[in-house]
Amino acid sequence: MTYPPRLSDEQYAALVSDIKDWQITHGSLLKLVHTDEENTVQCQPVGTTFFPTLFPRALFDEAHALQTAFNKLYAAVAEDDEWLLDVLRDLIEVDDLASALWEIYSEVKEEGFVQDLTLGIFRSDYMMHVDSKESLRRPELKQVELNTVSCAGGVHTNIVSDMHRHLHRTGAYHSAQPPNSENLITRSSDLPPNSTLKTISAGLAAAHKAYGPAKSQGVTETCILFIVAADNFNIADERPIEYALWDESIPSYRVPWGHEVLIHTSLSPTRELLYRPASRSNAMEVSVVYFRTGFEIYEYDDIGRMGRLQLENSRAIKSPSILSHLTGFKKVQQALTAPGALERWLTPAEASMLSRTFAPMYPLDDTSSGQHAKKLALDPETASNYVLKPSLEGGGHNVYGAEIAAFLQHTPEELWKSYVLMEKINPPLLQNFMMSSRGLYEGPVISELGIFGVCLWKRVQNGESAQAEIVSELNPSWSLRTKDASVDEMSVVKGYGCFDSPALVDWDVFMSAVKA
Repeated sequence: MTYPPRLSDEQYAALVSDIKDWQITHGSLLKLVHTDEENTVQCQPVGTTFFPTLFPRALFDEAHALQTAFNKLYAAVAEDDEWLLDVLRDLIEVDDLASALWEIYSEVKEEGFVQDLTLGIFRSDYMMHVDSKESLRRPELKQVELNTVSCAGGVHTNIVSDMHRHLHRTGAYHSAQPPNSENLITRSSDLPPNSTLKTISAGLAAAHKAYGPAKSQGVTETCILFIVAADNFNIADERPIEYALWDESIPSYRVPWGHEVLIHTSLSPTRELLYRPASRSNAMEVSVVYFRTGFEIYEYDDIGRMGRLQLENSRAIKSPSILSHLTGFKKVQQALTAPGALERWLTPAEASMLSRTFAPMYPLDDTSSGQHAKKLALDPETASNYVLKPSLEGGGHNVYGAEIAAFLQHTPEELWKSYVLMEKINPPLLQNFMMSSRGLYEGPVISELGIFGVCLWKRVQNGESAQAEIVSELNPSWSLRTKDASVDEMSVVKGYGCFDSPALVDWDVFMSAVKA
């Protein structure tokens, strides 16, 4: 059995043309922001696969079923500042971003919280894993990471998923070359619809509704603020969310990070966040602040810190809050894999369900676990089975395999504790065609499934501690990214990875395709 289907040269040429037309007409694009042209918009297509990539239906369903427990876990951790400080203390000492975020949180806490609600827009990323010693076994899900801030790619995947479904219904995937192998994409239910745009916008709308009417004297209207990067190449993944909110009569505005925040927003005496758009004479009250940037240390100069502090000090619902932002750090992910850690917030059944997806992770500190990890990392032979990860967002910062030892030897040892060591995930290899800024590719690929979880929770004070109470929760949605199996990075922007969608198949079909 062969997948993808074998097409003729003419069919492939037509498929490439159809994909390019879809990308142009549906905004599957990255904006080129540093150009000399004033009277045009320059952009390039987002990387995409030609065909949906095979994915076991059972694992796809399992990943969705896990998200409710992950929502509960990360909401609870985001309200447990005592536990977070204990986990992040070493990192705060050496990592400027962690230090900046914790300082802002400490100032807000000292001032006193005026908003108990937080909106979580999470993306839990998984890869399939097969034990290298038992290659004939069915793969299982292993979590790569859980993202809590600026979870991108949802709209891009939505567009690519719709494209694959369209190409399927037009017959573009039907092979005319004999011998024709079994057509695995035989019915539309094998290509699950993607609703990530609707899910994210509905989550923001729910938070907006929960905020209620304007509370500041003399202000009658509320709005949502998107905090974005100034030179934003990824507007096609952000703007549709704004447009969807406007379609629901929810005013939504973009404010670039930093100086623009201080120019256009202010706090009322009772700490409502007021926004003055250039198109209006009257101020609006901000119901929700949605961060699509703010995860790089260079953003936290004096102006950036002042802007984030003002937003955090306000009555607006944050997505994410400072503490929720911090829960996305790799040190937190590593700490949650420790035996018994999850039971602090979850039932034994929930903890067992989530822990099965954890790959072994270790700190690089002075604990016994950290000393063990250092031995693994400094030996090129054992290090070949690991990835060294810093607590940074955005990809491209990891160190892989045999390169780890040399990297650590050239890094001051006091900085090692800002890294975690994670055992490599060993995914099965599949076949696909990809088109990206690096050109056309045909060959083995690896996929990463992202599950978007959206929930609104309330901080409930219990003496000196606080707990999270889930107020509302949406059905999860998904994204899929696929890369050339020979490269380590999944970055779509750099052309290594592409947006994709799954062709859901039963185990026998999937295992047959992997063996082939």
